[in-house]
Amino acid sequence: MENLADSPAVFDPGPTVSRTSAFQREVEAYLERYPHTRQVDLLLTDLNGSFRGKRVALSSVRHLRRGFYFPASVYAMTVTGKTVATAGLAGEDGEPDLLCLPLAGTLTPSAADPTHCAQLQLTMRDRDGKPYDVEPRNVLNRLWQQLRVRGIFPVVAAELEFYLVDRRRNGAQMPQPPRQPDGRQRENQRQVYSLDRLDHYGAVLDDIARLARLQGLPTEGAVAESAPGQFEINLAHSDQVLHACDQALQLKRLVRRVAEQHRLTATFMAKPYEAWTGSGLHIHLSLRDAAGNNGLLDSLGRPSPLMARAIAGVLDLLPASMALLAPNVNAFRRFQPGGYVPLRANWGVNNRTVAVRIPCSDAENYRLEYRVAGADANPYLVVAALLAGIVHGLDGNAPLPARVRGDGALAGGTPLPLRQCEALALFADDVRLPALLGERFCRLFHTCKTAELSEFERRVTATEIDWMLNNA
Repeated sequence: MENLADSPAVFDPGPTVSRTSAFQREVEAYLERYPHTRQVDLLLTDLNGSFRGKRVALSSVRHLRRGFYFPASVYAMTVTGKTVATAGLAGEDGEPDLLCLPLAGTLTPSAADPTHCAQLQLTMRDRDGKPYDVEPRNVLNRLWQQLRVRGIFPVVAAELEFYLVDRRRNGAQMPQPPRQPDGRQRENQRQVYSLDRLDHYGAVLDDIARLARLQGLPTEGAVAESAPGQFEINLAHSDQVLHACDQALQLKRLVRRVAEQHRLTATFMAKPYEAWTGSGLHIHLSLRDAAGNNGLLDSLGRPSPLMARAIAGVLDLLPASMALLAPNVNAFRRFQPGGYVPLRANWGVNNRTVAVRIPCSDAENYRLEYRVAGADANPYLVVAALLAGIVHGLDGNAPLPARVRGDGALAGGTPLPLRQCEALALFADDVRLPALLGERFCRLFHTCKTAELSEFERRVTATEIDWMLNNA
């Protein structure tokens, strides 16, 4: 397996002059295009897929080839930003800092102020100089490299769903989708794939598209989903798996910033409304050989043995992977019958009710669609779970279940855990995941998510009070 420290996606601060020069050239080229830049947002991605970091003056960026320091405890945070002390990254040695290096190709304009503010993603190194093994991006990179060494080259694309909502809120209730000029709610806009709905939100969607082009994000248009104010944006297929996930996170940040500029809120909650459909993060994947041929098909254009083993491994590992794909309590509210959300580990062709779908396509674009994760999941960990399943399928002997025809919720396949506590228990008990994802990462993730769930379960909700205050 190739040394991950030699990955071309990282600028190494060591004696390699070419990498230092490459970063300097990237900075100089950026400043030629955006000469009025004053500051840069330095971004690290935590376990939850949230950006953490600092805003620094432009003068600091020229020295970033040597690295920047952040506390390792960035990777031991709950979704609310609280550090989990029991995770062991902020303990007795005083919450140590570790070196972080810039990622090539991630210096782009910030959607908040593209003229004056840039953004740059970083990746963390351990004390020995190796990639920090609990950073989600590095977890994914290890699996990606394992497949590449075998001569298998994944190509992935992300589809992200989200809601645009009014900032006005009523107590703890979610805000409603934006109102028309006459003040009426757009209830009549509950039309999936409606072009009229795209027109109603045209200004914000146009700004998202414009700024995506500015940042070099390969978006492929917006689709109106079935609920009012809900949309889907697709990213183009890429054989640079890490960069594809970088772009998915950059797109989420961009959508939120643009929504704020239009006095809206963009939410990637998996299930923001009880009565309306949830939001997913669907991953499309094909497997290529070194010549670029689609490995999911054989020489006669039929599904290949590689495809069968890949699907079998993904489905076999899926129940234990649910903690990664649905990383909080709200994420599990999305898994309900009738919502085109998989409830079992199964697969089918042209069927949106299954976990792994084979979409309609020609031979060149023949692929899998991994439909389980919510929009709130960390893209690095979603793709890592998918690639881990493929590696497991190649190395194991899991049988391929029969193809599902009809409603996947009523068909065969192992039921998926539908509560976070069940998912975390399966994650902790599985002996395969530590070997695939890393033992320290699995311990850390389980510890942080268990602490987060415990904090949630201690809270008394408005629903409990409504139900029980006068009846207990």
